Amino acid sequence: MKRKARIHLLVAMLVVCAAGLGYAQAQAPPPAAPTAEEAAGEPPTSPVVIDGDILFRVRGLAAFPAERRAQEIAQRVISAAEDRSLPVSSLVLVEGDNFTQVMAGSRRVVAIFDADARLEGVERTTLAQATLSRIREAIQAHRHRREPAVLARAALSALVATVLCAIALFGGRWIHRRLRSLIERRYRVRVHDVQIKSFQVVKAERLWRLVTGILALAWVVFALVTTYVYLQFVLLQFPWSRALSLGLASMVTGPLRVIGEGAIGIVPNLVFLAVLVLVTRYGLKLIRLFFDGVAAGTVVFSSFDPDWAVPTYRLVRIAIIAFAVVVAYPYVPGSQSDAFKGVSLFIGIVFSLGSSSLIGNIIAGYSMTYRRAFRVGDRVRIGEHVGAVDKIRLMVTHLRTPKNEEIVIPNSQILAGEVVNYSTLAGQHGLILHTTVGIGYETPWRQVEAMLVEAADRTEGLLKEPRPFVLQKALGDFAVTYEVNAYCDAPHLMLALYAALHRNILDVFNEYGVQIMTPAYEGDPDRPKVVSKSDWYLAPAKPPESGGVRS
Repeated sequence: MKRKARIHLLVAMLVVCAAGLGYAQAQAPPPAAPTAEEAAGEPPTSPVVIDGDILFRVRGLAAFPAERRAQEIAQRVISAAEDRSLPVSSLVLVEGDNFTQVMAGSRRVVAIFDADARLEGVERTTLAQATLSRIREAIQAHRHRREPAVLARAALSALVATVLCAIALFGGRWIHRRLRSLIERRYRVRVHDVQIKSFQVVKAERLWRLVTGILALAWVVFALVTTYVYLQFVLLQFPWSRALSLGLASMVTGPLRVIGEGAIGIVPNLVFLAVLVLVTRYGLKLIRLFFDGVAAGTVVFSSFDPDWAVPTYRLVRIAIIAFAVVVAYPYVPGSQSDAFKGVSLFIGIVFSLGSSSLIGNIIAGYSMTYRRAFRVGDRVRIGEHVGAVDKIRLMVTHLRTPKNEEIVIPNSQILAGEVVNYSTLAGQHGLILHTTVGIGYETPWRQVEAMLVEAADRTEGLLKEPRPFVLQKALGDFAVTYEVNAYCDAPHLMLALYAALHRNILDVFNEYGVQIMTPAYEGDPDRPKVVSKSDWYLAPAKPPESGGVRS
């Protein structure tokens, strides 16, 4: 029962507001149509307005514009109306040679000339009589609206309207909240995704946002209409704000009318743009599904790397969007105006001046993708930086070094330099790790090569097949430079494998009593520069079986 009573109260308030709107609209003068002189290009006319009511229109001269003449006539009418000692019956017509004057006692209110009569298409005396009657009515209305009793009734009406407006707004807000809560409790769980088989067209969350958006829009429209009706009704009650009330409708509907007329004119273009956007949007979705299949391996093309799917889709998307923009440009409202062309030219100049490095990096990013220089996860050396490829972006590439540092390198710099990829062939043929030692000429080279191969065999992580091998790189002045080469299939462990290989080389050469002569040789020492096996684990080093770390 309470809910029904509240609904009935809201309906009653809406009826009162609608009645106030109808009353205000009935009091507002209709918009004046352009005169014949204005249509013919003659000097325009200007209305004489008192308390928002148009009494009549007057024309002017080059030296005495119509606006100024209308303002002075309005001031003289108001001055006569404010002089309550001057009866309305004292306004009379006084004939002149080629004009007729409306006199208020000894004061002239307006002079009517033959040109004014020709403007209206009547005799001067007829126009003068009609003007006199209109001025008398205006003076009577001006005095009546300012009487204390009338102002008191106007204040009471405004107070009642304020209370009703507040009740309507609070009631509407309450109903909006209750209605949204009711819909959410009953229908939120029933809103599901819109799908065509496994293809998701519209998400449930978006559908729910649409429903709540419609409710919010309804509430905003109700609040705006209620406020508009209230303002127009209240302003209409007082003579000082009556003109604002009568002009409120044109202030609100004027821009809307202009927008509506412009919108109607561009409806065909908007329909074309809407269709173009829909076709482009869903066309890109279909293309995205195709390239996702290529990337996942469900769609296979010979000589097309699946890693190319994402960058190729991006290029296709850019091309399609650019084509759609070119097609849509002539149909964009205002695209043919000079202002639109000027803004477009300015944006183009700014983009061309400030985006040279940007475009270069983007092109370099796509070039690297199709060059197959590296992939995410590969161990590479770019310039002086060595690390694993963490991210490949359109403009930059991110490397993660063995020290857990992130290095961001512009793609244009990568394209202009050299890239060493340690991972490309490691899985199939193995990556060759190599290091050099300098050994004296007195040590047989066969023994040195055997020791180096034994050190490689002892290193865990290096492949046993293919077998490690040794190269004699140089016959120096004091020593022979040997290079041991061993295969591995884990490029990300390069540093650890090198460290283990170096440890094993030191151990093997110490075991066989061969000293490493690198970097230089000056003479044979009294005691060979080797470490005996008994000294391998001097403090704080601990042997492996004790659980310590080998040094």
